[in-house]
Amino acid sequence: MAFVKACALSELEDDTPKRVELDGTPVSVVRTEGEVFAINDICSHANVSLSEGEVDDCAIECWLHGSSFDLRTGKPSGLPATRPVPVYPVKIEGDDVLVSVTQES
Repeated sequence: MAFVKACALSELEDDTPKRVELDGTPVSVVRTEGEVFAINDICSHANVSLSEGEVDDCAIECWLHGSSFDLRTGKPSGLPATRPVPVYPVKIEGDDVLVSVTQES
């Protein structure tokens, strides 16, 4: 698994998604409930940016139609979305937030 720097931990505000692009993949990085999560930034229902939505109770809500996705699993918790979005492993090293968007071979 190759980890790359997504952002600095000090750049993240609690419950405020930060959009980054890693190896061509749009990712939303979120610090909430004392943890940092990385989830694909594209809603599986409407193909819009999740990082423009709100974070609550360890979930990110799509701003367009209101589907929420669990930041830990990517699973939707309500319609209209029915498919999960990918989540990515995160490591913190000092002030660096490292994310792996690659699959192990």
